[in-house]
Amino acid sequence: MGETTPITVAVGHFDDLLARGLRGVIDDDQSLELVSADVAAAQLARVLRVHRPDVAILDAGSLRTPVEVREITVRHPATSLLLLADRPSSVECAQLVAFGAAACLAKTTQVRDVLNAIHLASRGLQLTPRDTYGGAPGSGLLTARESDVLAQLQRRRSNAQIAGDLHISVETVRTHARHIYRKLGVASRRELLAPPPDAALRAR
Repeated sequence: MGETTPITVAVGHFDDLLARGLRGVIDDDQSLELVSADVAAAQLARVLRVHRPDVAILDAGSLRTPVEVREITVRHPATSLLLLADRPSSVECAQLVAFGAAACLAKTTQVRDVLNAIHLASRGLQLTPRDTYGGAPGSGLLTARESDVLAQLQRRRSNAQIAGDLHISVETVRTHARHIYRKLGVASRRELLAPPPDAALRAR
């Protein structure tokens, strides 16, 4: 019986302690192969193009916006994205998964759960926020147009402004917004744009 091809993994830039932990987790699993580590945001596109890893583990905080997840997955469809974040809410994770991430996990997630996410991601599967947190349900990926509308909503544009920018009717914007709220497990635009509770406390 031939040897199983290892799952190739690239790891983005994290603080030193977490970076060492991730490298150790990958090195200890014989089914995984680390092809690049400590990848800075400016180097990411080149690393994904050259190494074509099965899974890339990135710091969600290094992303400019959630829309960047869609851009990366469209340009590099062979690579699944596993995002690690500081105390992510289920809504934040639902957005990232809806844009195409395989999973969004807290940086404090246990080793076995990170490994499980890597293996699932390598097979093209997703961990939804419901799977991860038992929280808000996501009901599938956003469509390309829903992603466009979400990006505009996050810029706090009005329905009329969004309609003008995207050359669609205001009613179509409302329809897309309703679908977005349902998929992300929120009830309204206010809930979608509300900062996480800990962020609100830090701002005081």
